[in-house]
Amino acid sequence: MFQSPLYLGVGWGSPPIHLGSSRQKVLDYVEDRDLEEIANSCKDLQELRVFPSDPFAPGPHVSLTEQGLVAISVGYPKLQSVLYFCHQMTNDALPQTPDYSTLEPLDAGFGAIVQHCKELQRLSLSGLLTDRVFEYIGVHAKKLEMLSLDFEGDCDLGLHYVLSGYESLRKLEIRDCPFGDDALLVNAAKLETMRSLWMSNCLESFEACKLLAQKLPELDAEVIDKRGHLDTRPESCLVEKLYIYRTMSGRRCDTPGFVWIISEVASVNRTLLKERKAKVYNII
Repeated sequence: MFQSPLYLGVGWGSPPIHLGSSRQKVLDYVEDRDLEEIANSCKDLQELRVFPSDPFAPGPHVSLTEQGLVAISVGYPKLQSVLYFCHQMTNDALPQTPDYSTLEPLDAGFGAIVQHCKELQRLSLSGLLTDRVFEYIGVHAKKLEMLSLDFEGDCDLGLHYVLSGYESLRKLEIRDCPFGDDALLVNAAKLETMRSLWMSNCLESFEACKLLAQKLPELDAEVIDKRGHLDTRPESCLVEKLYIYRTMSGRRCDTPGFVWIISEVASVNRTLLKERKAKVYNII
């Protein structure tokens, strides 16, 4: 067993590891062999989070590699949620192949994880990934309810895979991904079955946001943009953030000046347009 079984892989002042617990949180000081041992000892593990001890380190500074993630995917049959930070991730150790220095996409590796972890409900992805990984996840992770994406994908196809194929998806968070209007509008009906969608620094336009709000009147749609009022820019301009969500308490009235509720913006625009037409008619 471990030399320090209660505090393996954790920093000073961090909570201890209890091998019988269904939830574990550790720092990346934990080694691959330690995760393998936990996999052999904690068959009831449902949630595992491996956090970076130094998130701003320029390169590997601990011995943890993707081999630990292989142990996780194979050894935890009841796993529902995994968060795994690793500087030395390779596409091979997941399904059995290359070195992290090759910079090859990790699509097959994450595909292997979702193929083994059938109970997975929450997944956060960040790294060198293409649209193909979203297809893998859609095929295998049938119970996935929450997905968080950062810096992944090639084009709208990735978002299309997500919205058209993830049957159980309820919450989707997307940051800095090249996803735009087309996939969002074509798969708008999927949002009716979800709890929320958050998109930040992607490629959605203000015009598409308004079209979404028209298609989904029962949902609240907000644009968050600190670059000035939306009416001062063309509708084709990209927005900073889009938040679409379902609420039982009604539309909120505490929005700061840089948050626009789309339905209210559209209503104001229609009123202004009627007033302008009336003025023109009176002049004539």
